[in-house]
Amino acid sequence: MPQPDAARDGAIRLAARLEPRVNQLARAIVERQRAEVPGFDLLPGEMRDVEIAATARHAIRGFLRHVQGLPDTDIVVFRERAAQRAEEGLPLVQLLRGYHVGAEVLLDALSELARPGEEGALQSLTRMQLRALRATVENVTEAYLAGLADQQGAARELARALIRGDEPEEVAARYGLSLESGYLVLSVRTPEPPTPVAARRLLRRALARLAPLAEGRVLSLPDECGGCVLLPSRTALDAVAGRISSRPPAAPIVGAATAGSPREVPAAAERARRIAAVADKPGLHRLQDVLLEYHLSGAADSAPELGALLEPLDGQPGLTATLAAFLDCDFDRRRTAQALDVHPNTVDNRLARVTELTGVDPHTARGVQLLGAALTLHRIAGREYR
Repeated sequence: MPQPDAARDGAIRLAARLEPRVNQLARAIVERQRAEVPGFDLLPGEMRDVEIAATARHAIRGFLRHVQGLPDTDIVVFRERAAQRAEEGLPLVQLLRGYHVGAEVLLDALSELARPGEEGALQSLTRMQLRALRATVENVTEAYLAGLADQQGAARELARALIRGDEPEEVAARYGLSLESGYLVLSVRTPEPPTPVAARRLLRRALARLAPLAEGRVLSLPDECGGCVLLPSRTALDAVAGRISSRPPAAPIVGAATAGSPREVPAAAERARRIAAVADKPGLHRLQDVLLEYHLSGAADSAPELGALLEPLDGQPGLTATLAAFLDCDFDRRRTAQALDVHPNTVDNRLARVTELTGVDPHTARGVQLLGAALTLHRIAGREYR
């Protein structure tokens, strides 16, 4: 039976045969990662072809030093790389899979190089590699999560500064973050009476679904009902709506407003919050979707948009006057026609045109409320019905 020293010497001799193949093995690790790690091809070319290959070479040489009983310095490098990957948004599972692929390539190479009678040496090296992999995974995970926590903390501080209007440029500069030229601001809330746990879960689910739309450039700030999410203003509302679940229990109520610049975020956040508060069903809601409820909630910023509801009727003779007369005559088309001295069919045609131009049907309960409120603002402004 081989003595411990003899077994160690055999392992050292077998491992030493890897030395001339370090560069070749590093390239093989990169190719295996390209084939087996999801999203690998989406990484920047320099990272794939230079940095990851350099890390692989460093890992192989570190393993050879470990076999010889020399000090192992790899962990510091791996921890630095893990923190960088967290900052770049690479998922942890992909990062760890890359390390497992590297271990498999190394063990395959040792198996090919082992000669008859070196089974014990190969078994010893396999154990060493598994122990080294365990230590690496533990350190990489710890460093990644620490880096992620730092990154999330910085992002939350920036979100808070934007929403409160508290010098976001200064906060962004302090943490090395960049500001968007404008933001799509979402207020996410649960339709049920909120609990702290339910609110946090709701926001996490929303972030997981929305983050891909922003290529990771998403900010959030939780609150007691869910929270506020900031996406780049170029994010399409239709895409957001498509990613918002409409099925209970994961169906949030989401208010949306756009800020044309970082300085407009506080007002947009308040508008989005009020939209979500007055909306009565899950889904994505813009101001025009809840315009009447929003206005009745006492919001001063909705009057211009509500009044503008009738702007498409400007320059269209008789439409505003016909709408006003129709409401005054309690929706009686014949009385409306008599008041205007026109044929009832003319009233029907004009009201159909009102619906076409405004998108609001005066024959419906909601249409009556919206158009009646708009006519009131029209009258307050001293404009004549034409």
